[in-house]
Amino acid sequence: MRTFVYTSRPSRVVFGAGTVRRVRDEAERLGCSRVLLLSSPALPEASARVRRALGDMLVAEFDGAAMHTPVEVTEQALDVLTQASADGIVAIGGGSTTGLSKALALRTDLPQVVLPTTYAGSEVTPVLGETRDGRKVTQSSPSILPETVVYDVDFTLTLPLPMTVTSGVNALAHAVEALYSADANPVTDQQALDAISRIARALSRLTADPADPEARADLLHAAWLAGTCLATVGMGLHHKLCHTLGGSFDLPHAETHTVVLPHAMAYNAPAVPGVMRRIADALGVPDAPSGVYDLVAALGGPTSLRDLGLPESSLAHAAELAVSTPYPNPRELTAEDMTELLTDAWYGRRPEGPPSTEAGLARLTEQVVASFARAPEPRVRTLLSDLVRHLHTFVATNDVTDAEWQYAIDFLTRTGQLCSPTRQEFVLLSDTLGVSSAVDLLTNSRTPTTTPSAVLGPFYVEGPPGVAHGSDISAGLPGIPLWADVRITGTDGEPVKDAVVDVWQSNKEGFYDVQLPDLDGPVLRARLRTHADGRLTFWSILPSEYPIPDDGPVGHMLGAVERHPYRAPHLHFMIDAPGHRRLVTQLFVSGGAYLDSDTVFGVKDELVVDFAPQTGPTPDGRQVEGEWRRLDYTFRIAPLAD
Repeated sequence: MRTFVYTSRPSRVVFGAGTVRRVRDEAERLGCSRVLLLSSPALPEASARVRRALGDMLVAEFDGAAMHTPVEVTEQALDVLTQASADGIVAIGGGSTTGLSKALALRTDLPQVVLPTTYAGSEVTPVLGETRDGRKVTQSSPSILPETVVYDVDFTLTLPLPMTVTSGVNALAHAVEALYSADANPVTDQQALDAISRIARALSRLTADPADPEARADLLHAAWLAGTCLATVGMGLHHKLCHTLGGSFDLPHAETHTVVLPHAMAYNAPAVPGVMRRIADALGVPDAPSGVYDLVAALGGPTSLRDLGLPESSLAHAAELAVSTPYPNPRELTAEDMTELLTDAWYGRRPEGPPSTEAGLARLTEQVVASFARAPEPRVRTLLSDLVRHLHTFVATNDVTDAEWQYAIDFLTRTGQLCSPTRQEFVLLSDTLGVSSAVDLLTNSRTPTTTPSAVLGPFYVEGPPGVAHGSDISAGLPGIPLWADVRITGTDGEPVKDAVVDVWQSNKEGFYDVQLPDLDGPVLRARLRTHADGRLTFWSILPSEYPIPDDGPVGHMLGAVERHPYRAPHLHFMIDAPGHRRLVTQLFVSGGAYLDSDTVFGVKDELVVDFAPQTGPTPDGRQVEGEWRRLDYTFRIAPLAD
């Protein structure tokens, strides 16, 4: 049983697009009538929108917020606030502006409304880091926590991609450290994993389209979740290192988080392997620390403290500062270990996870995928790449043994050996695994106004004999006579002339002619052509349910899982007409057997039709004793332009 303590923070969150319009209402809700606006010169448009929204509530403005919240800047802003007799604070900007708002609230206990324009997440935390005399000190207090946060996705749409990446990874760091915090609990765990997954997906999408509003919304949502984690549980090594590097060496905040995170994760990984596996799963990578590094590198983010301006000579001092004050962390800290960690981060080395089968499989998969990179057809490259990834995932997920792999190869070999001009065992395999029906469903979804398609099946033969209207394609085989009166129209309902219609079916015992070598020539299959009225007619026999061939590998597979081999009774049609898409489909006998358990999953409700019982005179005057059946059906086929 897991023991934990969870404390929720009483922040109000307003999330959406265009929510800046609500900032005045939110300030008034907190009892404010005279507001100090903390703005940023780098955000003239956003700041102007907030000014307009506040109207005459705005009594003063300060735009001098600085990174790491130096106390001297706070004192300047406090003078402006005091002189204006402001009774509330509204802040628009990134972490620096939010930090200044918190510092003022700590000193005055005034309510805050914060409108973030980056993904730092600090706006929902009661934590403040201030820099005094070159040292950054962090403290937590309920009075620091902003009362209301207004997330307006519109404010993030123009955030430059490099800043988006570093700010997003800053939020990622909150979520990562929340998972191995001493205060971790089930609520923050779920929030953190959700945030990690959203951040990775959104950042990847934004590299393709930095103005994608859905990806921006997803990233802002994730930043809120990650910030909530930061507000609820204590942070560890990563945040301590970043505060040290930022406060004492004046390194840029988000960029420092981005460089340090994979190295802090790699250091703590041996102490929290379970947490790292959960993070890796959320990221979709085999190893969490190297996965974060690879994500940053792929996004073009910074990977080296050297590139951020930290002198190599400062590494030892930074390590000493990082361990000078005890703080919770899953792995014990020493100055020597911290120097090694910071050295790796200074050089920008990729963290190497412990050797693992998963990492080896991931490398193998990517090597195979990379071998398709020069394929001249993009579609071929995509199909082969996805096929390899899915096959490798199947093998890894199921821990396939060498004996199982060899059996599968033998199975496929036997399947191929059974294929001939009159038997398609591979088609049968595709049918019984539902792959044929899956492709068919996708195909049919592209032309929803037409008659639904159905699987081709393994018994189609090219070039069936042409027959005249009214012919009997059963050649006198026993069975209940069937009269078929079929019409072919376009999606507009107009008849289609000169449509070529191939028809084929099984006999009364459930066999196709190609399964009966004693038959003389094709039987129960024919080709007809429509007249100007789009119509054709023929005689046949009522289709019967039948077993697919079960004497080969597919039949053995069905037997192994105790599945029956039967198909519901049906009549096959293939319709080709000039200027129209080909339609391959089947009509199933209403009330027939196996409609709810067809072994190739081919039955569709729209294709189950009446083969109506009849007696007496027939449409063409043919003499039939006893019962006969009648099929009347109109097929709608799509024009090529659809």
